[in-house]
Amino acid sequence: MPYINVSTSSKVNDKEKLLEEIAILVSSLTNKSKRFVMAKINDKCQMYFDGESPSCFLEIKSIGSLNPSEMAKPISDFVNEKMGIPIDRIYISFEDVSASLWAWNGRTFS
Repeated sequence: MPYINVSTSSKVNDKEKLLEEIAILVSSLTNKSKRFVMAKINDKCQMYFDGESPSCFLEIKSIGSLNPSEMAKPISDFVNEKMGIPIDRIYISFEDVSASLWAWNGRTFS
């Protein structure tokens, strides 16, 4: 926790590098250790968003530490810079998850 899931219609050439960079970004934005950030990417997804131009959907889940109004711009800028997807073709979903509903190392966080 936090967890970020990136789905995009674009092809990502260096997935490992992108995953590490987005984990570092999310870690800094949530003030949580990079050690606990899990990141996943699905590229070349068949997506429709007012046509078939490149688009991206990001799901970000965390136990607290989410501030969508402050996080949306740096995350969108990152996706635009690293993946070339226009900011108006990016959706981000933020979800603050209860500690009792998130488990790691065989037990929940509460």
